[in-house]
Amino acid sequence: QVQLVESGGGLVQAGGSLRLSCTASGMMFRINAMGWYRQAPGKQRELVAGIYSGGSTKYADSVKGRFTISRDNAKNQAYLQVNALTPEDTAVYYCAAPWPIPNYWGQGTQVTVSS
Repeated sequence: QVQLVESGGGLVQAGGSLRLSCTASGMMFRINAMGWYRQAPGKQRELVAGIYSGGSTKYADSVKGRFTISRDNAKNQAYLQVNALTPEDTAVYYCAAPWPIPNYWGQGTQVTVSS
């Protein structure tokens, strides 16, 4: 059974940083592309970033230069480093696999940015 568990969210002031983690189990992590998505209140879920098994990455325009996706295949973990946060980044952040057409989603981790 595939499980994705996110962690690392929290309350941070504008301009701050967080490192989100996603731990995967029950899947061949190293051959799967991973995605990070977010959903803000009243808005649709949107792609934030994706990383292929070989390490190539893709970012939403709104986060380019501020967010960095990475992975550690030995630990079955994907990460999202989020910097220069603004209140507009407030959302529940989810990891998903296989990206870009996920079948599996984590429960999400809340990121709240205060102004």
